[in-house]
Amino acid sequence: MKVETTKAEIYVETDFLKTTIRTEGYVSGVASLIDKSTGARDLGFGLDIVDFLLEPGDDRNLPIPEEYRYRWGDKIHGNIPKRFVELPQICTQAKRLPFEIFRGRNFVAIKQWFKFTIATLDRLPGSLWEQWLIFQNGRRFFISCDKITSANDVDSLILRIDMPGHIKHNRGDTFESIYLSYYGFIPAIEFLEDFPPDARFFYRRGVNQQPQRFIRAYKIRGGPWLAGMTLNPSIVYESWCHQRGYVCMIQEIGGYPVRKTESFSAVHIIGFFNSVEEMNKLYDAYRECNSTVLCENGYRLI
Repeated sequence: MKVETTKAEIYVETDFLKTTIRTEGYVSGVASLIDKSTGARDLGFGLDIVDFLLEPGDDRNLPIPEEYRYRWGDKIHGNIPKRFVELPQICTQAKRLPFEIFRGRNFVAIKQWFKFTIATLDRLPGSLWEQWLIFQNGRRFFISCDKITSANDVDSLILRIDMPGHIKHNRGDTFESIYLSYYGFIPAIEFLEDFPPDARFFYRRGVNQQPQRFIRAYKIRGGPWLAGMTLNPSIVYESWCHQRGYVCMIQEIGGYPVRKTESFSAVHIIGFFNSVEEMNKLYDAYRECNSTVLCENGYRLI
């Protein structure tokens, strides 16, 4: 296994994957992922990219500075009122992330973290986001874990991420179809025109039936599937799959009451697969996991 670092990137190569992680610029998650066996790569802006903390609700009549108001009621965010809890958006505005690299027997784990610096409605900034990225030889996928430790009491705290990642395309030229475990198979032709997230293929916990497995994947044209699988379906609050110049694959985790110093987390498997059946089999081997623990001889999902 090969691991190299530069001023702004970490490069990891296993026997099945090549990946780049940016520590400066557009940060969080994995910037690019290549399947060495087929040459296929992700089609978007990165995988498990992280945004900000939110809560449900309308902020229009609340004392919030204009620059910290959440925009909704359009094709970008739909008719889904939300409020920012803490900012900035990590991927575009953190600019630089600290990191640690852990090398183990046949695996490497990378930890990144960030403390939010802006809070709304008299809350305190300082909630901590932590992310683990774990790569192994012999696997066409990696494991990621996003964890939030809250600096505030919040009735419904939400972390927004991209899962697995957005899909860049020109009238469906890069992908054949999308699979959502809570909906089914969707051909690329459904994404030729822009539409808001709540118009089609929208999931919200408590409104839609919770699926047995929470899997979101796209079939690369002429290649394998690239899937993002959240191992505990109950941690997913909301998921989008809509066209806005690209296919936007936002996913929100949490959405439960959180008290100051309390945490919540989600574990994801992200990578390349030959079929949905292969995804299901792997998912069932790890289902209901919420966190990762590194130990002397490896790691555990718990």
